[in-house]
Amino acid sequence: MARIAGVDLPPQKRLWVGLTSIYGIGQERAKSISAKAGVDHTKKIKDLTEDEVNHLRQEIEKEGRVEGDLRKEIQMNIRRLIEIQAYRGIRHRRNLPVRGQRTHTNARTRKGPRRGAVAAKKKVTGKKG
Repeated sequence: MARIAGVDLPPQKRLWVGLTSIYGIGQERAKSISAKAGVDHTKKIKDLTEDEVNHLRQEIEKEGRVEGDLRKEIQMNIRRLIEIQAYRGIRHRRNLPVRGQRTHTNARTRKGPRRGAVAAKKKVTGKKG
């Protein structure tokens, strides 16, 4: 089983698809990494030799941040926006859409489920008789 950047790659998938399971590597970057490492990107991960896995690992380290480092950097950027009270930081803090989308009718994913305006009261009906 190939383990790169702290992630176990799925053995039954092709290399370029398996590399996308690493945070920060998309389809195009996966293909370019495999080309630079000299490995066929259509090869299945279970068929890779240990030498090819090492070439891929070295190429990914050269390319830049992935997984934990990238996640940490993104979190630091968001924290900085919040601290300097930029508009985007305020939107992050309030858990609202950050990139200018409308919120009057949409944005349910970001805002969460609808809250009722007033809790519905059950009417008590007394039987006379």
